[in-house]
Amino acid sequence: MASIACIPSVPAPGDAAELRARARGALLGLAIGDALGAPAENMKPSEIRARWGRITGYVAENPAGTDDTEYAIFSGLLLARHGSALTPAHVEAAWHELIADRDEGPFRGAGFSERGTLENLRRGLAAPISAQHRHAWSDGLAMRAAPFGVFAAGRPAEAGRLVAIDGSVSHDGEGIYGGQAVAAGVAAAMAGAPPIAVVAAALAVVPDDSWTARCLRRAVAVAHRGERAVRSAVVIGGYPWTDLAPEAVALAFGAYAAADGDFEQSVLTAVNMGRDADTTAAVAGALAGATRGVSAIPAPWAAAITPARGSCLPAMAGYHVLDVADLLTPAPRGTEPEPTDFVLAVDGTETPS
Repeated sequence: MASIACIPSVPAPGDAAELRARARGALLGLAIGDALGAPAENMKPSEIRARWGRITGYVAENPAGTDDTEYAIFSGLLLARHGSALTPAHVEAAWHELIADRDEGPFRGAGFSERGTLENLRRGLAAPISAQHRHAWSDGLAMRAAPFGVFAAGRPAEAGRLVAIDGSVSHDGEGIYGGQAVAAGVAAAMAGAPPIAVVAAALAVVPDDSWTARCLRRAVAVAHRGERAVRSAVVIGGYPWTDLAPEAVALAFGAYAAADGDFEQSVLTAVNMGRDADTTAAVAGALAGATRGVSAIPAPWAAAITPARGSCLPAMAGYHVLDVADLLTPAPRGTEPEPTDFVLAVDGTETPS
C-alpha cells in the first residue's frame, strides 16, 4: 500500500449501475463478514487455530448475520426514509418504535452500548443523554455505519456528519469517531477511491489526536507485514472488552489495507485476528465490497446470506441487505423502478409492500 504522504483525492462517483454494484458489495460484504466472524468473536488467534486451523470460509452450520447486520439494516432503512434531513429526533423515535418499545429478540438488544442505550431510553432519557453509559466508546456505531457511506457516495464528510447524528443516541467520543471513520471510508470506496485514499478519507473526518486516528494510523503503517503485525500494533493486551471502537476499527482498516482491498482476503484477515471478529470482518467486508463491487464476492458466501432473522431486532426480520443497498442508491438508467420488498412507514413501523 502506498504511503499516506501521497494521497489521491476521492474521485467523483460513477454511474448508477456502478454505484448500485458497489452499494450491494458494501452491504452484502458487511453481512458476510459478520457471519464469517461471528464464531470467532472474542477469541485469540491461537484459539482460532486450535479449533479450526485458519478460517477460510463459514465454520457455522447455518451462517447468519448477527446484531451487526440487523443494526446496519435498521440504520439503512432510517437513512433511506430521511436522507440528508436526518435528525437526532428521527433516530431516537426509531429506536423507541422499532427497538426499545418492542419485545426483544434472543440477543436482548445486542452489545453493551445498545443495552445501555435501551435502558436509558426506557427511563425516559433523550439524546444525547441516552448515550451516557459505560460503553459509549464501543464499536456499536461503527458496525452500522456502512449505509451512511453508501448513501453519501463520494462525500466522506457528509457520511461522517450523518453517522454522527445516528450515533448521538447511543455513542459519544471515540464511539462516534469510529463510526465516522467507517462511514467516510465506505463513501470514498463507493466512488472508486483506491485503498490509500479510503484510509485517508477515514482519517480526515476524525480528530487527528484521537485514539481512533492513532490506532488507525498504526494499523495501516504495518499492514504490509500482515495480520499479526496489525494486531500487535493496536490490541491492548489483557484488556477485557473487545468492542472498543478504536481497536476494532483499526483492525478492520488494517485487514483491508493488508489485503489491498481484495474482498476475500480483507474479511478473512479480520476474522483470523479474533477479538470482536464479527464487527471487524463486517467493517472490512463493507470497505472491500464497496471498493471491488458485488461481483468480487465469492458466490457461495453470498448465497448463504438470507433476509435477517430478527434474532437481535425482531422488527428487522425479513429485510435483506441487498434491498437496503438498492434503497440507498439511484436505479440504473434504463431500468424500471422496482417496488421495494419492504418500506419503513411514516410512523416508524415496517410493513411489507
